[in-house]
Amino acid sequence: MTEKKLKYSSKRLAEEAIKGLQEKKAEDIVLLNLKEIDNSICDYFIICTGTSNRHADSISDSVEEYVLKKMKEKPYHVEGKETSEWVLLDYVDVVVHIFIPEMRDFYNLEGLWADAKKIAVA
Repeated sequence: MTEKKLKYSSKRLAEEAIKGLQEKKAEDIVLLNLKEIDNSICDYFIICTGTSNRHADSISDSVEEYVLKKMKEKPYHVEGKETSEWVLLDYVDVVVHIFIPEMRDFYNLEGLWADAKKIAVA
């Protein structure tokens, strides 16, 4: 059995997803590098805030469209589009979290993964 060769690096996918976030003016974008964390579920978390449910939904659509166009990749799984309070786009090695402000404060993923290397994105 041969292993499927990745068409991209997780770092490049994260960079392209961030461009999709920036295209729709996502706020407070943070990249968490989980590669050095034992038993981490992926290589990178990307966390950002949308100003409203509609904005969060628009941001998630932008990331999906941008990554598909640039990387020819679709998310493995999508959660939260029903309410758009916390939309999760799972690209296996990269997971994008798009929150409205109240949900980001409540779930505090940056605090839960505080031992990860945190990179603020301008």
